[in-house]
Amino acid sequence: MTLEMMFVLMLLLTMFSILIFELIRPDIVLFSILMILLLSGILTVDEALAGFSNEGMLTIALLFIVAGTIQKSGLINQMMGKWLQNSRSHTGAMLRFLVPTSAFSAFLNNTPIVAALTPMIKKWCEDSRIAPSKFLIPLSYATILGGMITLIGTSTNLVVHGLMLDFGLEGFSLFTLAAVGIPTTLVGLIYLFTIGYKLLPDNKSFHQKMKEDSKEYIAELLVTQDFEHLGKSIRQAGLRGLKGLYLIEIIRSEERISPVKSTAVIQSGDRLIFTGLISTIADLQQMKGLELETGTNMELGQLKDGSSMLVDAVVSDQSSLISKSIRQSQFRSQYDAGVIAVHRNNERMKSKVGDIILKPGDSLLLLAGTDFIEKYQQSNDFFVVSSLNTPPSLHQSTKKGWFSITMLLVMIMTVTLGWLSMFQAMALAVLVFLAMKMITPQEAKNYIHFNVLLMIASSLGIGTAMRKTGLAEWVAARLLELGEPLGLLVVLFMIYILTNVFTEIVTNSTAAVMMLPVGIEMAHTLHVDTLGIAVLIAIAASASFVTPIGYQTNLIVYGPGGYKFIDYVKVGLPLSLLVMVTSVLIAYNVWF
Repeated sequence: MTLEMMFVLMLLLTMFSILIFELIRPDIVLFSILMILLLSGILTVDEALAGFSNEGMLTIALLFIVAGTIQKSGLINQMMGKWLQNSRSHTGAMLRFLVPTSAFSAFLNNTPIVAALTPMIKKWCEDSRIAPSKFLIPLSYATILGGMITLIGTSTNLVVHGLMLDFGLEGFSLFTLAAVGIPTTLVGLIYLFTIGYKLLPDNKSFHQKMKEDSKEYIAELLVTQDFEHLGKSIRQAGLRGLKGLYLIEIIRSEERISPVKSTAVIQSGDRLIFTGLISTIADLQQMKGLELETGTNMELGQLKDGSSMLVDAVVSDQSSLISKSIRQSQFRSQYDAGVIAVHRNNERMKSKVGDIILKPGDSLLLLAGTDFIEKYQQSNDFFVVSSLNTPPSLHQSTKKGWFSITMLLVMIMTVTLGWLSMFQAMALAVLVFLAMKMITPQEAKNYIHFNVLLMIASSLGIGTAMRKTGLAEWVAARLLELGEPLGLLVVLFMIYILTNVFTEIVTNSTAAVMMLPVGIEMAHTLHVDTLGIAVLIAIAASASFVTPIGYQTNLIVYGPGGYKFIDYVKVGLPLSLLVMVTSVLIAYNVWF
């Protein structure tokens, strides 16, 4: 191993460590590594920036706009809502929404699909007296499975395709992955309908909790001079033994009183930190002299006159809010909304609301204006899951919605027939949408997830460094030393497992970019079809089922479903193994 190879390997290990412990945002981490490789002279300027002009990466940018335009119409939401309303059984409901959802995900970005359907499914579950925890993980998994079917099903497929073109290989056609993706999706859905459904948690009391917005939030109330129980103990003031609410701390100037004893005396200016049901917290505000700290000039009373709304938003794994306190992020000025309360699964937070350091998956209860969802639906900082008091209205007519879907189908047909490349077809679709004023240039810009593109482009440069220094060839040789004596099938399983482990601990696109150069070197050494190796890597990089942090859609349903980390392991690990065995065996028989 040369010094350059050792240097790149050390950088990769450092990168993985930072990503695993979530110390810095993934896009910043990857871009920093790319810059180090450029400044060290391992990459030239052209090599470092080549990823930013990669066809696959640019196609992803256009697909964000196309998917956003279709999502804007609300037509898919309408269709899914009607399907769910006609369902009368658990199995029937799962068939009705998982099968079409997988089909939609083969052609649309699955993140907005899951973000839009999550509140709809929660509402249907509430009305049907079914635990949403039985449906939300399957929703996420179904979209991941559907994304494996086509070239445009997920950004990972397009990244692998773009890399193959850079390597001088042919790349994928629109339906190359379908040979593996369709059988794998069918196997996965059957598992979710049967064994997986039984493994999911069933919170029997979820219906009642949903009516009260059950999640344990943390909220802060200020004691003013008007409070009638000043100088009295917590017990005398009636703040002990509240239904669904617990006083965890009193903040008095620089002093923090925790745990709070029943005999603790209340003083003016005290900040009372409660955790519990938001409905009870809202009731507390009715007590004279207790003011709910919302971080905004809005009051909860404005909910009655319709001038404001409660919004439940989940912090994204790509959010600029991560690792900042709510106060540091200047949430109020940035979004014109106040954070009333914060919910974090399986963790009772002891802090003032403004001092809470945000993490991916945190649920924020926001008091916001009625246009909040429309303005920030496409924000990369968080997924707007739902309005807790009024459903979001559709933004476009049904006619425009059908036109956007028809336009996508026409573009897919032109690609299938070989008339246009995927990049050309998506560029034409975006041009038509802009020309017909179905979206504005500002909306198109908002639909693009620039942090995702930065991460992908940086990953491509890092992959180039692996090839250029010979590190990819060295890793391939070490893997072959272990697997080749056991046969090609074992080598394919090794490639799949390694890619899949990477995608669970870092990101799917990064895993694909790290493993594709290694896989191609192994294919050349074994004299086998590189296309089959590339298909396996694309599938393995997308098949993130075991952790909530491995894939964005898993993170979206994490809080709303009330899941624990172990729930993903229990349900996702068998699915991951099924997908692996199905994918490897089919690829082995089709390409090798």
